[in-house]
Amino acid sequence: MKYFFLGIISLIGLISLAQTKSFQISGTVFSEEENIPLEAATVYLQREKDSSLITYAISGRDGQFSLEGKTNDNSVNLFISYVGYQTYLKSTKVKSGTTDLGKLNLKVNSNALGEVLIKSTAPITIKKDTLEYNVNSFKTKKDANVEDLLKELPGVEVSDEGTITVNGKEVNRILVNGKPFFGDDPTITTRNLTKDIVDKIQILDTKTKDQAFTGEEVDGENKTVNLVIKEENNKGVFGRLAAGVGTDKHYEYAGMFNYFDNDQRISVLSGGNDINSPGFSFGEIRKMFGGSIDSRNFGGGQGLVESSNMGANYADKLGEDKDVSANYFYSGNNSENRSNSNRENILADSRYFTTSNSTSFSDGDDHSANLEFDIKVDSTLLINIQPSFRFTKSKTTYSEDETSSDEFKQLINRSNSFSSVETLGKNFNNDIDITKRFGSKGAFLRFSIENTINVRESDDYLESLTEILEDDTEDIERNQYTDGENKVNNFNTEVTYRLPLAANKFFLEFKYGYSLDNQKDRKSTFDKDEDSGLYTIFNTDLSTDFEYINETSTPALELEYRIKDLSASFEASYIFRSLENKDLLRPDFNLERHFKALELRSRFRYKFSEKSSLRIGYNLNNDAPQLSRLQPFTNVSNPLNTVIGNPNLEPENNHRIYMSFNSFDFQKGSGFYGYFRANFENNTVVGKTTINEKLVRETTFTNVNGAYSLYGYMSANKKVRIDSLRTATFDLGFGPDIRKSINFNNGIQYASTNSSVSPRVGIRFVWKEVLEFNPRYALSFTRNTFDIDNIENQEFINHSLDLNTVTFLPKKFEWRNDIQYNYNPNVADGFQKSAWFWNSTLAYSVLKNNGTVTLKVYDLLNQNTNARRIATQNYIEDVESTVLEQYFMLSFSWKFNSLGSAAETNEARHYRRR
Repeated sequence: MKYFFLGIISLIGLISLAQTKSFQISGTVFSEEENIPLEAATVYLQREKDSSLITYAISGRDGQFSLEGKTNDNSVNLFISYVGYQTYLKSTKVKSGTTDLGKLNLKVNSNALGEVLIKSTAPITIKKDTLEYNVNSFKTKKDANVEDLLKELPGVEVSDEGTITVNGKEVNRILVNGKPFFGDDPTITTRNLTKDIVDKIQILDTKTKDQAFTGEEVDGENKTVNLVIKEENNKGVFGRLAAGVGTDKHYEYAGMFNYFDNDQRISVLSGGNDINSPGFSFGEIRKMFGGSIDSRNFGGGQGLVESSNMGANYADKLGEDKDVSANYFYSGNNSENRSNSNRENILADSRYFTTSNSTSFSDGDDHSANLEFDIKVDSTLLINIQPSFRFTKSKTTYSEDETSSDEFKQLINRSNSFSSVETLGKNFNNDIDITKRFGSKGAFLRFSIENTINVRESDDYLESLTEILEDDTEDIERNQYTDGENKVNNFNTEVTYRLPLAANKFFLEFKYGYSLDNQKDRKSTFDKDEDSGLYTIFNTDLSTDFEYINETSTPALELEYRIKDLSASFEASYIFRSLENKDLLRPDFNLERHFKALELRSRFRYKFSEKSSLRIGYNLNNDAPQLSRLQPFTNVSNPLNTVIGNPNLEPENNHRIYMSFNSFDFQKGSGFYGYFRANFENNTVVGKTTINEKLVRETTFTNVNGAYSLYGYMSANKKVRIDSLRTATFDLGFGPDIRKSINFNNGIQYASTNSSVSPRVGIRFVWKEVLEFNPRYALSFTRNTFDIDNIENQEFINHSLDLNTVTFLPKKFEWRNDIQYNYNPNVADGFQKSAWFWNSTLAYSVLKNNGTVTLKVYDLLNQNTNARRIATQNYIEDVESTVLEQYFMLSFSWKFNSLGSAAETNEARHYRRR
């Protein structure tokens, strides 16, 4: 009998499979009134039975579209949606093969009284520069958060660290109903808001408030994601609590509470851990190891960090024309690091070796508060005010032993030092923008003013001994205290007026900028009086008292042209710069310099279609020399390296050319991104060091010409949909890099060229609610060449393999693994050349998926190390430092949410009807 039933089931399956048809439906979308093709219309198919989405497409420049897919329905509903037009509906017969619907006309949406309009449920809508996704069109697991939802959107990629890219462009801001949610960490938003409360996701170019108000064009290199909350779900509370304990007394905890009442939002968070995660983290399965751990250095981060933090955020709308937001953050941390290094220093005619061992301990507290007010006086006048405050306090102790030997390994000098530094910092910044629009042709006047006041006070105690072994008379012993104070007062203002030469197409902008930067830097050093035991002997050689003034005046003109698919701009400015340095201890070293320079900035952007675009730009920048390099004062704070400034330094000029091409077909899941950048430098300021036979250095600065850098990057990806549950994404990348530098080696000028190639390949296989498999391999070739005979050319190679896996079976379980392998054959003997680094977590959902019990293992193979090689023109150094070692941790997290209760009820009813 069982074989009979199996036969019946198999027969039903075969019949169902036979009824499934592969189809292709094409046509052309036109405006009925103007008889012109409509580009970027959304064309989609829904089942007549339950209105579920089958497939969709975006019309091209000529209005053509093509829908491809499989279905066992005999007829479906065809919808066409376009902004400003009535949604088109047509019942369409489905047959195997190709169906051409011909020309389909859309009527203008006149909103006539009594007219019955079809409400659009298009999965994707393009509104000028905004890409809008309808959340209900993209299926996820029932308890999905916003990050899970973003991974399902075509063109959107989310990394394991939470970094979001849209068509190859990184998202640097996330808004909720047009307002910031909580600071600069997008994962706080994407991992704590649930999909059920979101109605639409909008993606647009990142702009400042005044740029959005005036409609200015931006380069489009960064994107903003705006989450539109369903109106019925914009009131309530949600949040999460988590805590974990582990071996070796490791711990972590975190809590977050949010209250939404339409325009008013209040959020509070707190957290802490001793597992090198200084940022806010719930320590759960996707963000448990912290952003500070740099696994590229053989799996570890430098030092051990224990941190705590707390914060609050408030946003509200005061009346119809005023928006206010405020936040406060506190972060505290203490860290410990031990490091040892071996350095081979390369001279023109010889080499010498330096070995050092150091230990550091630090404690710090950081308080910051930020406010923002948007006052819309009327539809043409916007005032934006952003004051911020910051208070920091830290204490650091540092000790180091260092020896230097000649090329025959004979010891030449040695030193040891111990320092204890306490620092107190206070900062205030205020930014005010006032923007007035005139008429409807694009004219505006903007006035911006920014003021920064920064005060830093320090108490520095130092004990050191430097021994020159060939000459006992040159031993230098110090026991001293330095009282430091640094005051900075920066004032910047700019006025911009845009004159339309052709309404909303061609503009001429008049700009004028003025800045005054005033910095006072005092360090009073006192030697210890051995008789009294007090620091009372003033040391003039090691004390400084400077006042540095950098004043600029910059008039500028900019031409900008833009139409639908093309935009271009060219800006020319002329800088009048005055630099003044006053040495209150040594008036003979007072300095005053005046510079004039031309700066240029141009940008060109062309959209071939909604799928591809090209950007080209050129910049000419001018940078003044730093104060520490200009002042002729002789700095002898390091007995083994005396530094003398050069008052005759000229400003640096940098010519930068860049080009990028982006092409992404989100319907087919394929994309290509290419980027090229070239920098050519004139008057580059470099250090010029000479070394005597006792290996004591003397450094000054000079201008050189001839440095340049060429950088390129190309990536291609293709997403293959195997079936409705399984997809595979293939990713290829290639990045050549060439840099030429001009430097000095023991006073002899030379050129070095660094060339590197970094290919990579990756695959991401996703089987929904079953598993994810994501291996990535990268290879880096580096070659350094020198035009000086005594310095040998260098070649390096590095291999890196990453493997991320996730399994979701059995039900309610989630097992994640992050495996990394690095191999660097160039590291010196005595340092680990390769390492496997494996983190693993097993999570189990409880309390109706509101709770999660997690067991995680950090460094499962116990191979974490931090050996790395640093190669420059003048030295090769191998460094190894303290790392976080293996631990096990058991944690529990619980989430609560009343925002999505209405949505969940509606969804349950929907499924019951089905």
